[in-house]
Amino acid sequence: MSSIAFIFPGQGAQAVGMGKELADAFPAAKAVFDEVDEALGEKLSAVIWEGPADALTLTANTQPALMAVSLAAMAALEAGFGIKADKAAFLAGHSLGEYSALCAGGAISLADTARLLRQRGQAMQAAVPVGEGAMAALIGKVDVATAEEIAAEGAKTALVVVANDNNAGNVVISGAKAGVEAAIEAAKTRGVRAMLLPVSAPFHCPLMAPAATEMAKALSSTTITAPAAPLVANVTARPVTDPDEIRALLVQQVTGRVRWRESVQWMASEGGVTRFVEVGAGKQLSGMVKRNVDGAETSALNAPADLEKFAASLG
Repeated sequence: MSSIAFIFPGQGAQAVGMGKELADAFPAAKAVFDEVDEALGEKLSAVIWEGPADALTLTANTQPALMAVSLAAMAALEAGFGIKADKAAFLAGHSLGEYSALCAGGAISLADTARLLRQRGQAMQAAVPVGEGAMAALIGKVDVATAEEIAAEGAKTALVVVANDNNAGNVVISGAKAGVEAAIEAAKTRGVRAMLLPVSAPFHCPLMAPAATEMAKALSSTTITAPAAPLVANVTARPVTDPDEIRALLVQQVTGRVRWRESVQWMASEGGVTRFVEVGAGKQLSGMVKRNVDGAETSALNAPADLEKFAASLG
């Protein structure tokens, strides 16, 4: 399995009912949801499985919820098929998925990860008043260099930066609402499709500095150990195992760019990864991987049948 990377989804992958099939089929998966509920002092699992959708999409709920589903899938993979994170060459996660990756790799405890993500979600929401920030996806004929030029045009009006470099044809900008709206107009003049995203705050931009300060405090008192496999970090697109470096990168990640395209391409070209296994809700990362690496094999582990098929494929 040294040619495999486990990757973990971020915000946008959530859906009411996610993870329920895993919890019903595997006691180990159910135990993950129970432990997250206990760590948070509330039944987040009820919101995950029953909704309402608007409660699940609250950032403070979405972040620990997606992590819980990913870790439930990992727990089921180990309990049912004996496959653990240490069998992978690398771990990586998109934004909040980085916390899921670290928890899966044993670097941060499940209870601490749940509490950190609840705090991260609350801090990111509180950093910018609702309506003052925005994010937009640049779609189609766009690469990161073009996106940076479009962001620079918008920044003449108000702060806007490239937040997520997902893949060629999918780059996200973030910042003050006026700046993002100006960037959208600049994109149109270049023939690039741009659309506002339904998010409650401008993530991964300098406006998130108050949230980064809060996470620095929270992480300073959190036990972090070396993960079972190297983490390919969002902000560097390179592997890291040192706990102090991981802690610093998690703080930088709040305001920094998610360099997903570079991360995936590095794992494929330098890390020898040929198969990317998306663990948790949705299949968004699998699509990005295929657009970043020609011929890359992907698997998405959402349900018991997915786990069985994946385990069988390993022989």
